[in-house]
Amino acid sequence: MEVLLQQVVNGLFLGSIYALMALGYTMVYGIIKLINFAHGEIYMIGSFIGYFLIKQLGFGFFPSMIIAMVGCAILGVVIEFLAYRPLRKSTRISALITAIGVSYLLQNLMIYFFKPDTRPFPQVIARQTYQLGFISVSNIQLLILGVSLFLMILLQVIIQKTRMGKAMRAVSVDADAAQLMGINVNRTISFTFALGSALAAAGGMLIGLYYNSIDPMMGVVPGLKSFVAAVLGGIGVIPGAAIGGFVIGLIETISTALGFSDYKDAFVYGVLIIILLIRPAGILGKNIKEKV
Repeated sequence: MEVLLQQVVNGLFLGSIYALMALGYTMVYGIIKLINFAHGEIYMIGSFIGYFLIKQLGFGFFPSMIIAMVGCAILGVVIEFLAYRPLRKSTRISALITAIGVSYLLQNLMIYFFKPDTRPFPQVIARQTYQLGFISVSNIQLLILGVSLFLMILLQVIIQKTRMGKAMRAVSVDADAAQLMGINVNRTISFTFALGSALAAAGGMLIGLYYNSIDPMMGVVPGLKSFVAAVLGGIGVIPGAAIGGFVIGLIETISTALGFSDYKDAFVYGVLIIILLIRPAGILGKNIKEKV
């Protein structure tokens, strides 16, 4: 029982990373109905930006994370402008294939320039462990959870309280009507990509600090699982993406605690299938009838 409770706690910290990434998927889908499969690579590039800022330039963790978030936000806007905007009026399958192509392009560019080797992420924050009864928690885990929750709350404030957030909500409902009301749709979509990419960069920095390693392929599996989290919670629903991320993290760690670590990915996808059979729109999603 003690081991199980410990893994539940660990699952919350891991799930917060998945939640950050899932928010990027769900925001982009909510705005332009596109699954940005390059999102995991932006997460990876964010960790590499932080790595070089800390190791080569001697920056602290938080300044490096802010710069990495800004850099990946710019990268997200560039990707949207060059790869996705020209295909906005085309079929969904064309945009989907392009997203997969961008993902492979970023992976191979990083492998070409920085080699496929795993690099140790600089441990700029000394790791300390605290005992809460029989539960062990490290300061890195608390940092991950604290930063993730802060960014999720900040995102919700931006979406609910700012003019750009209102524009995002309007475009997600009806882009043509929003444009008729004077909303710059292109700028709103670019802002959405920037916001999602910044969250992914923060996740990459946090996971690099937690696992003490980064490599050019590190975004593939977390990117896929974060997409699963977004679908699980209800794709296009921001609170649902956050809940889905925590659920995925808990499933992984609990399956490990029960001795099924080799099958934790199977459990994740199995739960997704069950949820979609019961609620096809996800945990918080709403079934919307489409005209044909």
